[in-house]
Amino acid sequence: MKVPDLSLPRIEMPRLGLVAFRRRIIVRAVFLLLAVATLALAGVLLKDEKERSLRSYDASLGKTLAEVSARLRHPAGQLALLNPGRSQAQVPLRPLLLPYGALDFDDQFKAQQAVETAGCSVQYPDGSSICVAIGNNPYAGGFIYLVGSFQAAALVPRERGALSISDVHRARISLTQGGETTRWIAPFERLGDPDAPVMRGRLTGFLDERENAEALPLLATPVRDFRGWLWQSSRCADPAGAIETCARRTTFSIRLPVEAYRLALFGNRRPAWPPADLERTLVHLQMLAPDNPVPLFDSNAPGATVPLALSDLGDALLPGETLSIRKAGRPDAQAITLRGKTDNAQRSSPWLSRLIARLPVDPGAAPQLTRRDVIGTPAGNYEVTLQGNARSGERTLGIIATRMSWSVGAMLAAIGLAWLVIELSLLRRVTVLTRRAAAVSYNVNAPNVEQRIGGLDVSDLRGRDELGILAGALSDLLQRVKDDVQRESIRTRQERDMWHAVGHEIMSPLQSLMVLHPDAGDSSHRYVQRMQQAVKVLYSQASPSEALQAAALQVGALDIDRFLSHVAANAHFAGVADVRYAPAGAPLLVRADEFPLEDVVTHILRNADRHRTPGTPITISLADHGATASVRIHNQGPPIAQELLARVFDYGVSGGESGAAGGQRGQGLFVARTYMSKMGGTIEARNEDGGVSIVLALQCGLERQR
Repeated sequence: MKVPDLSLPRIEMPRLGLVAFRRRIIVRAVFLLLAVATLALAGVLLKDEKERSLRSYDASLGKTLAEVSARLRHPAGQLALLNPGRSQAQVPLRPLLLPYGALDFDDQFKAQQAVETAGCSVQYPDGSSICVAIGNNPYAGGFIYLVGSFQAAALVPRERGALSISDVHRARISLTQGGETTRWIAPFERLGDPDAPVMRGRLTGFLDERENAEALPLLATPVRDFRGWLWQSSRCADPAGAIETCARRTTFSIRLPVEAYRLALFGNRRPAWPPADLERTLVHLQMLAPDNPVPLFDSNAPGATVPLALSDLGDALLPGETLSIRKAGRPDAQAITLRGKTDNAQRSSPWLSRLIARLPVDPGAAPQLTRRDVIGTPAGNYEVTLQGNARSGERTLGIIATRMSWSVGAMLAAIGLAWLVIELSLLRRVTVLTRRAAAVSYNVNAPNVEQRIGGLDVSDLRGRDELGILAGALSDLLQRVKDDVQRESIRTRQERDMWHAVGHEIMSPLQSLMVLHPDAGDSSHRYVQRMQQAVKVLYSQASPSEALQAAALQVGALDIDRFLSHVAANAHFAGVADVRYAPAGAPLLVRADEFPLEDVVTHILRNADRHRTPGTPITISLADHGATASVRIHNQGPPIAQELLARVFDYGVSGGESGAAGGQRGQGLFVARTYMSKMGGTIEARNEDGGVSIVLALQCGLERQR
């Protein structure tokens, strides 16, 4: 039975003031205070860290200047000061101004130690090195020094007086100055004990007037001021190599006489040193092996790495810092300025940087941004000025704060998530429950309560928590009120529904009686017609759903095979022709009430008869599943719409539509489902085999189940 809709389109809700929601406001205010407190704590920490960062930066600035000064006071640093224009390896090499007056080039270890300490060597990928330099004392003579090392097999010396030099180790040197080039060829001549652990010899220099000549002129004489030495270790660079052919470390030390330098020294009272054209002086050295045009060592080889230059000091500076180097006593001299590089890989958030810049700090934390020092060199004193930038410390703090902002953001997100969870799971339900409880109180006390109360519902707020229990109690109370309101209306309809149900069930056997007594002259025919008329009067009054639900069945053991044989044989008496059933031949007991089950099958047969294809039979089949037995009633015809398969057994659904159709009330299948449920069975509709099947499932007898 359909319950009448007693609700209004709109339920009146009372207006509630802020007092009714003060708990919700308090909870939201608490979360807001937590978020504000988190941001305030982050701001206080940033202010404290800014002061610490400024103090640390002040100390770091002093350490940076001390580090730069220490590097500049070292011979390598003084070399960089004396040669400020050198920033990369230039091919051919240019001579550097050494922090020493001269080199003791005749001693292997002193020469090597001097160039290594000064850091003037240019390193090559194959391990070779060379330092091309001049001394800082103009009166030590106008010489250019070449000191370095390379790898070579056992040195082959030149015999004294021999003119051929293509079959010995030799050095070829060229010096370009003022547009003129001077070339020397210096074959190796061995000196000392041949069995000594270190092979030692000199490089005798001859002017190479015939470029790349393989033999000396007949009357060639050595250059008087040209001096050169070679030292070769007896140990192989590769321990696995053969002793006769393995490469060994070979050290050279050469002094080149430069006539232009000597003339400049003695031509003026105060010689200009270093020479003004030092940057334009080019030196090229090649070490050649016997009968091999490919040099063992070439100073013009690519990939060379230069030693420390002034530009390298910029690596010690932070972004924003400036290092200025100027020669003391020369205000007109151009200062060398270096600036700290910006690390683009680490960036700070712009808004965090602005926030840090605006944070107030203690005046005592302000750093001293300018530091000075004086570096003494053989060529004079240099003033070193380091200019700091407080923004550099703030930038470092900004980078750290940017990384930490993720943690603060995570805390704020956790607070927001906690608020959202409480808002959705608690506060929202409290608000809804408060509004609906107020609506219940308001509408229960209003006139026409039976119309107002029907639209109130709080069952969706049920749950196992405190609010769910309160909502459930309110829902139960509200349901009791609704039941009381509806009870009177339902009670007036129950009696009429009962007569309607009884009339519907009597109609089926009466129709069978009409078939048995079709003759109008038969006295029974008249009485059956009168009974049909009386039942129709009762049947047309109301729905039988309540009467069917109240009916009681006598469920017992029933031979379903024999029962189906009887129903199929007598189906034509109920107006359903051509019903076929193949008996199983053996008893199969099920739990059922015979007469209600016959009504169930009869309703299904009539429904199948209305929808089957004309001329096709209705088939009944029985299947034994052990604990259950299924009865399948099939007719060929149009299928049931998919969305109506589950609704076809509802009351009022007939012919695939809701409501009466074609004179049918749509309650036959409803009666069948009701009786099947009372007998502990099920009923199901299926679209299969070009038609529709109704499947009944019944429990087998207790003896069979055991």
